[in-house]
Parts: sequence; C-alpha cells; structure tokens
Amino acid sequence: MAKWKRYVVGPDTSGKSAVLLREATNLQENPGFFYRVALWSTREIPADNSIETDRALEIHTREPFPGGMIFRALEIAPDHPDPKTHIRAVQQLHLAVKQKHPPTAEDLARHPSMHRTDTLDCFVCVKGEIYLVTDVDEVLMRPGDTVVIRGTNHAWSNRSAEPCLLVGCMIDAVQGARA
Repeated sequence: MAKWKRYVVGPDTSGKSAVLLREATNLQENPGFFYRVALWSTREIPADNSIETDRALEIHTREPFPGGMIFRALEIAPDHPDPKTHIRAVQQLHLAVKQKHPPTAEDLARHPSMHRTDTLDCFVCVKGEIYLVTDVDEVLMRPGDTVVIRGTNHAWSNRSAEPCLLVGCMIDAVQGARA
C-alpha cells in the first residue's frame, strides 16, 4: 500500500464522473534514500482520456515515453552521510529506471544524485525542504516553492533531518544543442 492516496476520476459506466481508482499502484522505494510513486503517465500529448487502464502502471523508467508525460511524487530522505553509499544507491536507481545520461565523475563529485533527463520537469516542494543543485549553484526549496527544469543537470540534496516531498510532472521535450 502506498504512503499517499491517489484518486483517479473519470466517467463511470453511465458516463457520470466518479472516483475510479483510489490507491497509488506504481511505487519504487529504497529506504533511507527515496520513495517514488508514478501517479499517472501517458504515451501522448495531448493526453487521451478515453484510455481506461491505470496508466501509472505502464511506466518503469525515469523519463516518460517519447511524446508523453509522467506525474510523480518523490519523497527524498536526508542525504546519506557516506557519499560512496549514496552514489551506489543512486546508481542502482539509474540502472533500474534506464537512466539515459549517466552522470560523470564531475557530476557525482558535485552531488551523488546529479542527473539529467531529456524532459521539461515542473515540481513543487510540498513538505520539508531540499536544495536544488545545478552545475553552478543551488537554491533551498521549501513548501510552496516550484522549479522548472529544462533538460539540464540537477540533483536533490536533503540536508535536513526530515524527508522532503516533491510532486510534479516530467514531460518529454526536445533538447537544444549543448555546449
């Protein structure tokens, strides 16, 4: 059972709006590091709302399907005190989610969770606090703060004593030329 409820509303058999699903079904967890739930995904934009299956169950990668999106909740535990252990845990996740762009040694030196996706990410900090780390700077995000990440390197560094909850969408995106 997931930590949080996920309600999916759609038409019932008589065409009336109804709660069709009440549980989050696609979750991944590494205790002490992260708890992730894919709340919904699509293989297309605009989304096809006539598809009746639990579309969260279709996605098992970090990034959405080409031309699609993922709606995700991500709880991040406080940073592990041993960077090598942290890197190993994140590398296991990278393998499990088919990370397209493996972090470089320079990326990992910046933060063990540094990574890049070919997506437009829009996340809000819901609970706790977390540092958004980029190649050159970092900002502290607190509840209500939002970030838009446009296909660039980033990491999440939780330097507090409590987990942080981020919720948002990752949308497949076209990437421009990189320097």
